[in-house]
Amino acid sequence: MRKKIVAGNWKMNTVKEQGVELAKAVAAKAGEAPANVGLIIAPPFTHLCCVAKAVEGTKIAVAAQNCADHTSGAYTGEVSAAMIKAVGCSWTILGHSERRQYYGETDEKLVEKTKLALAEGLGVILCVGENLEQREAGEHFAVCESQIKNVLFNFSADDMARIIVAYEPVWAIGTGKTATAEQAEEIHAHIRKTLAGKFGAKVAEDTTILYGGSCKPSNAAELFAQKDIDGGLIGGAALKADDFIAIAKAFEA
Repeated sequence: MRKKIVAGNWKMNTVKEQGVELAKAVAAKAGEAPANVGLIIAPPFTHLCCVAKAVEGTKIAVAAQNCADHTSGAYTGEVSAAMIKAVGCSWTILGHSERRQYYGETDEKLVEKTKLALAEGLGVILCVGENLEQREAGEHFAVCESQIKNVLFNFSADDMARIIVAYEPVWAIGTGKTATAEQAEEIHAHIRKTLAGKFGAKVAEDTTILYGGSCKPSNAAELFAQKDIDGGLIGGAALKADDFIAIAKAFEA
């Protein structure tokens, strides 16, 4: 049975002291979340180590927001998968729409990043999704399918056990807009069908697929009630411990 996950992407928010305080607040409330719901938080690189120590011994896992496409060497400003693992991370987010849009991240680079992350024993949360222009042109299924095929079809069924897919309708991120539960479900179902075509029905059924577009306490229960939505990749609402845990508790609604 696939895992239910609520992951908080803090993006470029909080300095070290704020991050540790937020992590401790989430940890203090983690027991309120259903026992079968996993919690992941993704702080900025600068305080991954401190946050990992703050939540040590709790049910909360720590993710980086990115990793390099090289193992080491003369790549100024980059942070490798090994470095991330060494400070206490067990996951990394890859291919977030903001990385694709602002930093030119390509599917080809994501293949390399995913390989290196998996080789270090990290789990990967791979983001896919369409922008507003693509949605309005009716290309949303094709865009998501292409991103899945270009990246994940380079991996094995065994690799998929350590990969989570996060669907982000790019037009809904940080805009206050949210895909309807029906819109989100049809894309999630299509992603699962695409995975089944490559890896078989069991792998597809076991793969956790998260929704990542302005998910908040007020709409989480409706989204999570859908057959193929297994949780959320949370942005703004993850910066408040009460909201983040309330989203996790939406699985009980």
